[in-house]
Amino acid sequence: MRWQGERESSNVEDRRGTSSGRAGLGLGTIVIALIAAWLFGVDPRMIMGVLEGVDTMTGSSTQQRGPAPAPTDETGRFVSVVLASTEDVWSQIFVQAGKTYDPPKLVLYSDRIGTACGLGAAASGPFYCPGDQRLYLDLGFFQLMRDRLGAPGDFAQAYVIAHEVGHHVQNLLGTMDQMQRARQRVSAQQYNALSVRLELQADCYAGVWANHSQQARNWLEKGDIEEGMNAASAVGDDRLQRQSQGVVTPDTFTHGSSAQRMRWFRTGLESGRASQCDTFSARTL
Repeated sequence: MRWQGERESSNVEDRRGTSSGRAGLGLGTIVIALIAAWLFGVDPRMIMGVLEGVDTMTGSSTQQRGPAPAPTDETGRFVSVVLASTEDVWSQIFVQAGKTYDPPKLVLYSDRIGTACGLGAAASGPFYCPGDQRLYLDLGFFQLMRDRLGAPGDFAQAYVIAHEVGHHVQNLLGTMDQMQRARQRVSAQQYNALSVRLELQADCYAGVWANHSQQARNWLEKGDIEEGMNAASAVGDDRLQRQSQGVVTPDTFTHGSSAQRMRWFRTGLESGRASQCDTFSARTL
């Protein structure tokens, strides 16, 4: 991606080094927590809480209050550029639909951080909290993607950010509220199936962003699309389960298979239309 020199978002808070008072867990432990969470449908933050001996259910915030500086390192600035691009794309799409896009904040942190959704930990990977409309990202996840998941590249990283922004779009459109109401009336297995559709829609929205951002900036280079597809494949439930336990159990999927995640990312990428991302009505995922 030719991202240098592009506009950087003012909505990035760099709280690295201020989020936690204790040393972080090792990368290997984080990988174990991630895989265990994906396998059993458990919030990774709860697993990390057990591993660290802390109560993750209190939701007590360890982050500093008040303004946080913008990132100045190269990776932090890259994140800011990608977020700025999502702001431009989704603002335009919302205007065309007669709506107003309220962009999220993106918080860079290290180790763990308090959020409106409880204690966030690096083992969660990047996540979106609808309670405070913030994206949370420990940049160590990009190293995990490269070294452990086999998904290197700047566009692979951009896909991850755009996917989380997709959850923010879902929150603004009321999809998150519908999911929360559904949680109260369906079985765990049924909710897993709905969760898959939610995640695949966020993948599709990431593709929509990629389409529009390329039209606006012409910043993708040879191999970038393949990096994004590879990243979508790397975090498929079937691939993660096969790597960790050698057996695939579709009933426990919460994010979708590698093929499904690539398919819906490609749907958004090729169409450029959010209306094509209605995974909840799709008969085939």
